[in-house]
Amino acid sequence: MDDKELRGIVIEALQQVAPEVGADDLRGDVPLRRQVDLDSLDWLGFLVGLHDRLHVEIPETDYPRLVSLDDVVAYLRDRLPAG
Repeated sequence: MDDKELRGIVIEALQQVAPEVGADDLRGDVPLRRQVDLDSLDWLGFLVGLHDRLHVEIPETDYPRLVSLDDVVAYLRDRLPAG
């Protein structure tokens, strides 16, 4: 899976908890929670949605690493099976 496809999946998961989010409005290098009004429960729902879709474990200790859209895509890319 390439980064473009992965980014699309991340945005879809984000839109599940924040339907008002426009994919074209998101910047990859700006903290997601600053771009989108997500409370802690929404953030958890977003991460669970990613887990459900991609079957990637995201331990709570890694949450601080997932700040921007680019961070989330890179994190997931590094944990997806090759191929």
